[in-house]
Amino acid sequence: MNIQHSTPYDNLNPDLILNAVESVGFLCNGSLLALNSYENRVYQVGIEEAAPVIAKFYRPERWSDAGILEEHQFALELVEHEIPVVAPWCSPDQHTLHEYQGFRFALFKRWGGRALELDSLEQLEWMGRFIGRLHAVGACSPFQHRPQMNVQSFGRNPYRFLIEHDFIPEFLKEKYCGVVESVLQKIEVRFQQVGKLNNIRLHGDIHVGNVLWSDTGPHIVDLDDCMMGPAIQDIWMLLSGDETQVQLQLEYILSGYREFHDFNSRELQLIEALRALRMLHYSAWLAKRWEDPAFPISFPWFNTSQYWQEQLQNLQDQSDLLTQHQ
Repeated sequence: MNIQHSTPYDNLNPDLILNAVESVGFLCNGSLLALNSYENRVYQVGIEEAAPVIAKFYRPERWSDAGILEEHQFALELVEHEIPVVAPWCSPDQHTLHEYQGFRFALFKRWGGRALELDSLEQLEWMGRFIGRLHAVGACSPFQHRPQMNVQSFGRNPYRFLIEHDFIPEFLKEKYCGVVESVLQKIEVRFQQVGKLNNIRLHGDIHVGNVLWSDTGPHIVDLDDCMMGPAIQDIWMLLSGDETQVQLQLEYILSGYREFHDFNSRELQLIEALRALRMLHYSAWLAKRWEDPAFPISFPWFNTSQYWQEQLQNLQDQSDLLTQHQ
């Protein structure tokens, strides 16, 4: 993906948003609330004599139509199996992806909830059941137009982007490159040691910020990062604390998970590798969006000398962990 050299949402003003929603048959009452989202633009839109809807405007040029429609189809498939995700609204002519003046958008039901409590073993076991059910559906067929979690797509490509676009300070570049290349080599060795993986359709980004909890348990409101990959990708970000705490959390999550889907225990060896890949991918994601005015405002600490020094240290720590757990 090329760096954004324009501000893709310049023309996305309140009138356009309301007109877009009305273009598919809703009557807006003029109420408009911007919700917390960086990659896309998401709004709560008031509807006359009905509950508000959530309008999600996709970042131009990020996904193909086919990729977005696979996200939507996956959500609808999960709903058919009574798995609590919020699927896109389907128009009378059976469309979930809409277009208005060059912007692609989808509409969703408004859904509330509270944060997942990572220190609750009961909730973690419940999350295990939820993810196991999601993966049982995800394993039924593959994505054709979504990313695949691997060393190239989430490690080498982001690393190359950062270097080619001169984001790494010159005084750190040699050391940073040495550490990253060592980390990537160790990650490749780790994947080889684990052996053949069963890559399935995943949520791709399950962490505390992407889960809403209610009295009926967890639900997911967005599948924007869904991808192909190993099951552990949807589990490891729920883990925190020291080694003893992590082992206990895994015990509860996998206990719930295995009620609905098999889990290959060899995938546990990928956790530190996946953590390192996420570090690289996240830095490159910020870099690719740096010319979007929302990003310097929301992430003022990015692309400073301190940030890159901290990243260098964190990646060195990951390199040490990958060596220790061989």
